[in-house]
Amino acid sequence: MLEPVNIKYTNPLYGQLIVGPPGSGKTTYCHHASKFYKELGRRIGIVNLDPGNENMENKAEVDVMDLITVEDVMDTMRLGPNGALMYCTEFLEEHMDNWLLPALNKAVALGSNYFLFDCPGQIELYTHHASMSHIFERLQKEGYHLVTVNLIDSHYCSEPSKFVSTLLMALNMMLRMGLPHVNVLSKADLLKQHEHNLKFNLDFYTDVLDLKYLLEALDDSPSSKKYKKLNAAICSIVEDYSLVSFQLLNVRSTESLLRLRNHIDKANGYIYKAGEEQSVNTMMACVVSAETETTKQSKDFEPYIPHE
Repeated sequence: MLEPVNIKYTNPLYGQLIVGPPGSGKTTYCHHASKFYKELGRRIGIVNLDPGNENMENKAEVDVMDLITVEDVMDTMRLGPNGALMYCTEFLEEHMDNWLLPALNKAVALGSNYFLFDCPGQIELYTHHASMSHIFERLQKEGYHLVTVNLIDSHYCSEPSKFVSTLLMALNMMLRMGLPHVNVLSKADLLKQHEHNLKFNLDFYTDVLDLKYLLEALDDSPSSKKYKKLNAAICSIVEDYSLVSFQLLNVRSTESLLRLRNHIDKANGYIYKAGEEQSVNTMMACVVSAETETTKQSKDFEPYIPHE
């Protein structure tokens, strides 16, 4: 877990650490979020920390593939993809001072002060390995106000067993990273395709409501009966911590990006700083908890699955 850092920031830098399983839409989110934030007047820089990411939609100001790639490590070290990725991550950690931080400082000198970090998708790097958390901790010490944005494909809501795994993964990452954290159900615009498989209303999944109902849905599946006690224990842990909740995201919707921005800006403290956040109206817009249930329903859920 990251240790608290007490530093006075004379020129605050901000960053979103975009994590999540492979295929959850991290790079796509970086692409759309970059355009969205630039339209708001923010000085955005994209940082690719995934040494296996060959599908960047935007040119990154800082790209770890200029330092090391998974493919090269697999060829030279004769490692598999996962082992090569861990090696690359450890290599990046070792070269923070002579590569990553100077590259970021160069981007800052060119005008960027808000960074989108496109991180590797292997969850083990955050749940069982320390290098990524060490990198994040060092960035924090260097003056970056960070928030972890954990993207998870919303189709996991359609299968109770997968959603239980999602809850445990999200909680594990929140505790190990020790940073402000926003969990996001990505590709929410595709939820209508899975609507017939959803056992509950969307607010059950976003607010992580009484999980005993989820356990009852699990018990209907013969393959999950033998894991009944384990699933009950997992749900109990998630409820005891009461930390996990989700925001819905459609990256092609400005309204959806705006609502997610409100949560992220509160998490990393950007609402108290510069630019468009200085107006009282905008700061009040971030107080989404003050919305009525009807307003929340119409803005958060109905764009994806109309409320009957």
